[in-house]
Amino acid sequence: MKKRKSIKKYIIILAVLVFGFFIACAGITYYVDPFFHYHAPLDGFPYVVDNQVDQNPGLAKHMDYDSVILGSSMTVNFETDWFAELMDLKTLKLSSSGAYPRDIADILEKMYEPQDNGEVRNIKKVFLGIDVFTYSGDINERKYPLPEYLYDDNPFNDIKYLINKEVLLNYIIKPKMNPEPVNWSHIYASWWTDEYYNEDYVIQNHNVIAEQNPVEMDAHAFDDLIAKNLEANIIPFIENHPETEFVIFFPPYSIIFWNDAIMDNHLEATINSYLITEQMLKSYDNVTMYYFADNKDIVCDLNNYADYIHYHPSINRYMAECFVSGENIITKEPSDKDMESHIQKVREMLDGYDFETLRKKLDGER
Repeated sequence: MKKRKSIKKYIIILAVLVFGFFIACAGITYYVDPFFHYHAPLDGFPYVVDNQVDQNPGLAKHMDYDSVILGSSMTVNFETDWFAELMDLKTLKLSSSGAYPRDIADILEKMYEPQDNGEVRNIKKVFLGIDVFTYSGDINERKYPLPEYLYDDNPFNDIKYLINKEVLLNYIIKPKMNPEPVNWSHIYASWWTDEYYNEDYVIQNHNVIAEQNPVEMDAHAFDDLIAKNLEANIIPFIENHPETEFVIFFPPYSIIFWNDAIMDNHLEATINSYLITEQMLKSYDNVTMYYFADNKDIVCDLNNYADYIHYHPSINRYMAECFVSGENIITKEPSDKDMESHIQKVREMLDGYDFETLRKKLDGER
């Protein structure tokens, strides 16, 4: 009998200790809050900010900012300090690598949610990079599964965050053991260093596409899909927030991107993707658009790239400067800078490029 009581006592003690351990873990996670789910970053804590899907919603909700950078990995090498220097903006980078339009909408929703004081944040500018090839999928498609517990307001499912081994070890204990100050301007930046941005590296690491379209794709194959994505995921925020200027820009992918479009017989469909996007957005007074895909000096020099679409951070700096100077802008009225003119420059660039030599290099003929 005494033995049973003793065992029961030890079980209770063990249960209390285990419960206490989990409560302590939850308390530490809540206090540090490495995903910023409950509050802004603590002063001086060496946060690791490298998990876009998990950390972006908290950053959008609790950081102090008046402008935002949104988009795929085409935007990760923007430094937010540049936007302060060039435009006097307090900018937050909320990039999402490989982002689909629904991923962008998820973050826009968090940005415009009422704050703790009940007011909606006054956002001056949203700098949104649009990759047209991601706008031709389903309107609800996301790049990665959404951790709902970090996006909703249900406190009961927060247990997945508060008691989470990976969060505790990788985002609290390890950073505290090897502290490095957070460079908020530089978060999410790509790992490539300067030596990776060269033609040989790009050529050697590019997978030559296997032809999927034996005949030329219909020039308007993507139009309806892109229109639906814009209508569902982007335009509602533009319409509902006239106080925000949406600076839309089309990034400069390398000449290999255009080569692949030609080889896979969807060049005209890709070109029309730009046209339909611009047509749907240009009527809004709070939208300004920039087109960089026709910049021959950037696009045709593979030394500007680390792969067929990812460009050197200096190109990000150049684009930020264009947002001030107006260079590469798309005018809404007919001119030599309207969308048709930009597209004509793309055609001229492609017509004058030596694709035969490029394809030999890609096929390994040195």
